[in-house]
Amino acid sequence: MDLRENISLWERLKRTGKPVVLYGMGNGADKILDELTRRGIKAAGVFASDGFCRGQVFRGFPVVNYEQARARFGQMVVLIAFGTQLPEVMDRIGRIAREQELYVPDVPVYGGGVFDMRYYGEHERELQQVYDMLADDPSRAVFRDMIDYKLSGKPEYLYRCESSPGEAYETILKLGDDECYVDAGAYTGDTVRDFLEAVDGYEKIFAIEPDAKNFARLRNATEGIGGVTCLNVAAHEKEGELLFAQRGGRNSAASGKGRAVPANSLDNLLAGQRVTYIKYDVEGEEEAALKGTERIIREQKPKLLVSAYHRNEDIFRIPLLVTALRPDYQVYLRHFPCIPAWDTNYYFV
Repeated sequence: MDLRENISLWERLKRTGKPVVLYGMGNGADKILDELTRRGIKAAGVFASDGFCRGQVFRGFPVVNYEQARARFGQMVVLIAFGTQLPEVMDRIGRIAREQELYVPDVPVYGGGVFDMRYYGEHERELQQVYDMLADDPSRAVFRDMIDYKLSGKPEYLYRCESSPGEAYETILKLGDDECYVDAGAYTGDTVRDFLEAVDGYEKIFAIEPDAKNFARLRNATEGIGGVTCLNVAAHEKEGELLFAQRGGRNSAASGKGRAVPANSLDNLLAGQRVTYIKYDVEGEEEAALKGTERIIREQKPKLLVSAYHRNEDIFRIPLLVTALRPDYQVYLRHFPCIPAWDTNYYFV
């Protein structure tokens, strides 16, 4: 696997003579600022969209809008510090990129550290192993672009490997009309709706969501739809409890603090059930949830969709884990339009 990048974003930032300015606030900005500090790189300021900047102070920086930042700093290095799929926001980022040197740092949603050249060197063997097992040219192209993006922070690598969810349904999953679908991380029912739109019929749907507020909305969204069982539990490696930060949104996740919620393996929850397709989007607990599905995977070989962007190691650990359970899986990788590299998924069929 050839790399186009030979210097990481963080080394590039060390060498720049321009002020380094963050676009956005919140958890992503915290992680970027922490990494800059760790590397001895000073941030010069923070800006946000007009509706978010009035009177705000973030980490000691008065938050201004882009025009104010441009008036103060002139030419700067802009670091995108939030995630988005919204076309109008993506367009705004594109307009700024035409005026400024702009990057989208890849900081993990969960876990520590960053995917820099050192990290790449430590895991080059596993990365090459996964690259060699990918089943088609588009998957290999996505993988190369994803590694180059993670190292460089250049958004053009994300843009060049985008595809639509519909393409994955049509060319990879090829779902039939008698599927038994397990939605691990069903959120408020959006991926149940995606499944229903992709099939002409189905046998059963098991929708699993641990967050209480999301679960209530999931129940409402699926009320009246036949064959749907909703389970208010976290899909994990074994039966027990997880401390769960319940935020009533997509950022609800297992954490070191929060409310204890029941957790269980899919092997336990679905014992004796026919399973043909499982989607895992469990906010950084994908590896644990897969380990908790070992018996089903070994015995039934369901089709799998697994989110691969929450942790640095997901891009190699997930396919190595799944193919260790069933070496006869074909492995595909796709990325949907999003900044940063969220909505990147492995498919196993």
